[in-house]
Amino acid sequence: MAANPPVPTLPLHDRAGGTIPQLGFGTYKVAPASAQEIVETALEVGYRHIDTAQMYGNEAEVGAALSASGIPRGELFLTTKLNNPNHAEADARRTFAESLEQLRVDYVDLFLIHWPMPESYGGSFPDLWRLMLEFRDAGLARHVGVSNFQVSHLERLLDEVGEFPAVNQIEVHPWFTNDTVREFSKAHGAVIEAWSPLARGRFFDSPQLLETAERLGSTPAQVVLRWALDRGDVVIPKSNHRSRMEENFAALSLSLDEEARAALDSLDRGEAGRTGSHPDRVN
Repeated sequence: MAANPPVPTLPLHDRAGGTIPQLGFGTYKVAPASAQEIVETALEVGYRHIDTAQMYGNEAEVGAALSASGIPRGELFLTTKLNNPNHAEADARRTFAESLEQLRVDYVDLFLIHWPMPESYGGSFPDLWRLMLEFRDAGLARHVGVSNFQVSHLERLLDEVGEFPAVNQIEVHPWFTNDTVREFSKAHGAVIEAWSPLARGRFFDSPQLLETAERLGSTPAQVVLRWALDRGDVVIPKSNHRSRMEENFAALSLSLDEEARAALDSLDRGEAGRTGSHPDRVN
């Protein structure tokens, strides 16, 4: 079997510069009891971008996997996220220090505000964003960004703080292209990172997808991931099984033609395609 091509990278347009691997491995709902083994397997398959969060409860196990792998720290891209109960300054400082300790690192490559929580903490997420920038300037996070931020939330960061996030991690897939948020973020220099890039498999019975995958001799998951990569988004698919990890990684070798891209573009259902919570209602 031919080797997969290298994972492409995207430039990050903040003061630190650098790049982010376009294909990563997500650990949402990866149970702590199995997380170390699963992440070690992902690293063996070839993933070097690992995404976790305080909310997931598996940072210690992710850290153990990274440590056990022997892969030099500079070859890894590690993301974690601040949990919703930790937006107050003292809590954010304390729990971020705990995250670094559990992950067994001196810094993370990317630290995100997990949800804006617009009706909590007096709507003070711009103050939290200032603290995130402080973490970056102290070298504790190479880059900082946000997750699940809508245009209205991003506008407040611009208006009140004046610096745009390096990354906005949002739900994006063919059935929910989330183009308003996506285009606003990209227009201000942010990289879009797509969580749930496979829509949790919920719409894999779409005839256009099945027909495209069959015509290209690939799997539906590979077609969807290649579509996202071609659009310039970072994707972080998750699986507990090595065979699926390898299948997803092999999307790097797939090429979509115009017919395939048009078929995937036709699947957008707008809000009806959203599989997760609406950011305005997570408080």
